[in-house]
Amino acid sequence: MSLWVDDYRPDSIKTLSYHNDITEQIKRLGNSGDLPHILFYGPSGAGKKTRINALLKEIFGPGIEKVHIDMRQFTTPSNKKLEIAVLSSNFHMELNPSDAGIHDRLVIQTLIKEIAQTQQIDANSARKFKVIVISEADCLSKAAQQALRRTMEKYMGNLRLILCANTTSNILSPIRSRCLLLRVPAPSCDQIASILLDIGNKVEIDLPMQLATNIAQSSGRNLRKAILMLEAAHLQNQILSPSTAVPIPEWEIYIKETARFIVRNPSPQSLLEVRTRLYELLAKCIPPPTLIRMLALEISKSVNDRIKPEIIHQAAIYEHRMKGGQKFIVHLEAFVAKAMSIHKREMLNLY
Repeated sequence: MSLWVDDYRPDSIKTLSYHNDITEQIKRLGNSGDLPHILFYGPSGAGKKTRINALLKEIFGPGIEKVHIDMRQFTTPSNKKLEIAVLSSNFHMELNPSDAGIHDRLVIQTLIKEIAQTQQIDANSARKFKVIVISEADCLSKAAQQALRRTMEKYMGNLRLILCANTTSNILSPIRSRCLLLRVPAPSCDQIASILLDIGNKVEIDLPMQLATNIAQSSGRNLRKAILMLEAAHLQNQILSPSTAVPIPEWEIYIKETARFIVRNPSPQSLLEVRTRLYELLAKCIPPPTLIRMLALEISKSVNDRIKPEIIHQAAIYEHRMKGGQKFIVHLEAFVAKAMSIHKREMLNLY
């Protein structure tokens, strides 16, 4: 049994339902005889991966769907073993080098160069190049991006790169200048509600328009999250009504509770309990940047307006520092301590 977000994902350009201007541009790229390096960027849940898959299918045909997953092993200079999951077909390969952490450069230098030096397997294909899709390209270290730039220049003859990122601010300008940039904005709440109603018809459930609108607004214009919330609501309530409560992920509720605890108890003793909560959230695979952003936003909702800019500024500082290493808990705890200090100072000034 698979999730609705996978079952009803568009699998071709014809089935894409919003951002028609981007769809037309993708269609022209797919019908052209060549393909540049492309950088898809936009917020999470906007449909970047769906459009990448639709483009690949337009270029190579249905053979792109015959994929298998390999676990590739790498050995670091310190003899540490790393395993990276690689999704591949005869025409393309999809991977996330940032899964290797600070060793992402090793993945770029070995795996991608190895693929770049090989020719297209299918002799009947009109395109003589392979495509490598790199997820979370904005999470790559600078060293890995520099190695990627050299690969892009050297193996352009039989390799095309499609990068997928949430933002371009963390990607080096030499890489951006070598790619066609395609921004995929988040769908509007009306577009998300329309897609939810369409899915409701396909699974034969009576989805009220008001509930679809509520889910779209609660999802933060994240289509993937909205579909998951709809499925969760259906599992919890077999009969949906306009007043049906929109299900909120437990980890989001836990972060909100943690933020309220930080504001109520800004003390060193409370910091120890917050550390335990942070470890629990990290153990549930919540991305540290998402965690620190949500904490900052939730804390800022409960403090004096005068210190809100300072808390958001400190969150940005510690999120930036977080990219320099792998001990995320250190930076998360440092931000919490700083937020407690700022809030405590403001409380003392008020009295």
